[in-house]
Amino acid sequence: MPGSSYYHITDAGKIHQVSTAAEAIEKASTGGFFWLSYSKPTLEDLSVLIEPFGIHPLSIEDCLDDFQVPKIENFPSNTYILFNAFNYSDKTLSIDEINLFLGSNFLISVNRGTPDNIKLFAGIKKNVEQEISRAAHGPDFLLHIILDHIVDQKFIAIEGLEDELDKAEDEILTNPSDFDLGSLQQLRRDLLSLRKSLFHEREILIKLCRKDCHFVKEAAIYHFRDIYDHLAKSFELTETYREIVTSLMEMNLSMLNNQMAKSANQTNIIVRRLTFITTIFMPLTLLSGIGGMSEWSMMTGSENWRISYPLFILGMLVIGLLSYQGLRWMNKMDKKKAEA
Repeated sequence: MPGSSYYHITDAGKIHQVSTAAEAIEKASTGGFFWLSYSKPTLEDLSVLIEPFGIHPLSIEDCLDDFQVPKIENFPSNTYILFNAFNYSDKTLSIDEINLFLGSNFLISVNRGTPDNIKLFAGIKKNVEQEISRAAHGPDFLLHIILDHIVDQKFIAIEGLEDELDKAEDEILTNPSDFDLGSLQQLRRDLLSLRKSLFHEREILIKLCRKDCHFVKEAAIYHFRDIYDHLAKSFELTETYREIVTSLMEMNLSMLNNQMAKSANQTNIIVRRLTFITTIFMPLTLLSGIGGMSEWSMMTGSENWRISYPLFILGMLVIGLLSYQGLRWMNKMDKKKAEA
């Protein structure tokens, strides 16, 4: 099968990759155990595992279903574990399912064959080769190496989300009006997806650590406890980041309200100044309308214009000055009342 790999791990701490699953099973019959790593299999590819290994048909269907939550199911001849792998890049979170069947002398892994899965299992194989002496103790130790690598990759994805939160906080503080609130909503949805996955994965590790799975030996339990601690830490981080997202939303809203209030205050100041000027010039406009050139000449006589017009202008200046002083006094009284 393209992309799939089959291994025989000996008791002496050697790992041998073979060309077919049947060959790996045959070699394991003489000692050690086998690891079948399926990548993007079909229903027909997995159905052949039902009879020889006692794998339940519903577990096979779960391997091909993209909408399952992490879980563990114990059967007489194997334990089925569904785990999630996280990858965060280009502001996009991808969650892939990793299906694992643990038996007394075998481990079967099934993945979707996505580029992220291929990269993930390349790292897993490298870790297995580096820790082959420990993996040789049994398929439960190999299961720990696989889960440990998957959980380590979760930290990388969570750190990517943390970086995005830091960037969002900086953008809000520098320019809240141009900040895209949709990016925070997307981060919130991603964190909810992580929380949902991590919650169920913690339950899986709890069951493994309390010896619900009889294919995990006592010596391997301590290693799985370490994975549980990492998952618990990741779960707490997602909870913390969800609170940060909520705080950033509230901060963005508060800063926008402050900007709007500042703009409103500036508008009020401008309107107040315009009203102040208009109030001063209203009586002057009235007087200039009543005492126009022709009308004032008719009332005082054309021969008196040299005296009447200067007096008229002086009167307008006096009225304007009195209006200005009166308005200033009223403003001072209003400020005193406001301060009191």
